[in-house]
Amino acid sequence: MNRPLPVVCASLLASPLLFAGAAAHAAPAPPAAPSAPADGIPVVEAEDRTPPVYDDEEGGEADADDPAVWVHPDDGDESLVIGTLKNAGLDVYDLDGDLVQHIDAPAAEGARPAGRFNNVDIVRGFPVGGSATDLAVVSDRGQDRVRLFAIDADAVEDGRPPLREVTDPAVPTVFSADDAGAADERTAYGLTAFTDGGESYAVVSRADETTLALLRLTEESGGGVGYEHVDTLDLPSSFALSDGAEWAPCTDPDERPHVEGMVADVSAGALYAGQEAVGLWRIGLTGEGFGDAEQVDRVRSYGVPWTYDADRDEECVLDWNADPGEGGDVLTADVEGVTLQPDGDGKGHVIASSQGDDTFALYDREDGAHAGSFSVEGVEHTDGLDVVSRPVGDDYDEGILVVQDGEAEPAPGRGDATGFAYVEWEDVAEDVLDD
Repeated sequence: MNRPLPVVCASLLASPLLFAGAAAHAAPAPPAAPSAPADGIPVVEAEDRTPPVYDDEEGGEADADDPAVWVHPDDGDESLVIGTLKNAGLDVYDLDGDLVQHIDAPAAEGARPAGRFNNVDIVRGFPVGGSATDLAVVSDRGQDRVRLFAIDADAVEDGRPPLREVTDPAVPTVFSADDAGAADERTAYGLTAFTDGGESYAVVSRADETTLALLRLTEESGGGVGYEHVDTLDLPSSFALSDGAEWAPCTDPDERPHVEGMVADVSAGALYAGQEAVGLWRIGLTGEGFGDAEQVDRVRSYGVPWTYDADRDEECVLDWNADPGEGGDVLTADVEGVTLQPDGDGKGHVIASSQGDDTFALYDREDGAHAGSFSVEGVEHTDGLDVVSRPVGDDYDEGILVVQDGEAEPAPGRGDATGFAYVEWEDVAEDVLDD
């Protein structure tokens, strides 16, 4: 079922839950958008970093994008961080940031394009070959599929490669009609996974469109894992402002404002989704389908008029002097990674990457209020992130936050690099939340 979402953002301004952190400014915004963390925002240090990767021929076109933390069921020190590298596939790291395993994205074959791994999440205890198995669930943007990798806890302890692919060969494309259709790259993009009522699911967003798809994971014969479509939802691509004008965020021609970062809050029956150039959404979600959607916050540039200039490095030219004042004051586009820090009894925080000013925003899980922002020293332009706010080994005894670093320190003589940075959750809790 494909359902457009009949939502206009102007109707949401009255609710503090739906527009937390935003302000209806009486005066126009300054003529320049924020591009750096504001004074007074706490800065936390990275405890460890993964080796830099390089998006060039020598580096295998590796571009770090999204991490997922897998916690070992018996020995937290053997936990892993799994990171997508787009064209280069996946890297698996230990808690020291050292490389444990590399998995290539699949090569092109016939009409099927080469794979491109974009986002990753973890599912616990899924039946694979009759045994409860943890899975790494990955969006393959290149081939418009979801890929599944079994995680072997014993292999971690024995020093063997811990991941093996268990994707059923017959899995269908997620959005495209066929393999040839995947070549236009309006394919599987963002991803989050969850388990509800004994069944496991993935929510997948579509690149350059506003569409979200809900998939149910299925146990297949021969030890494989597949999936089937359950529901589809289209978020808005344009919005009514309070003066009645219609506004859409700047995108490349023939594209719509897509979603990438997402996280499911199963106990609340909700999906948090970052529509990159719009803001953060809270959408009803169960294993049966999507529910109503409401905005938690908007990017600063929401409603700002723009022109598109293909000859500029930054094609979208915003007219801040004509800002109608309907944007938020926390998020600077793009809204990228989104993760959930649960704290028991429905408490905790949603964390979103505010990529445009290199900060991370925390929103109260119960009422959507902005609870604080922070940056990570030396980390810029973050895409994905993941958090575990319980003990993960001796070095992260109160939890770990892993963030993508879009400007990692390169080795001497090398070009631009990306990677992942590890942060002690305790530092965020103390410096930002005063816990």
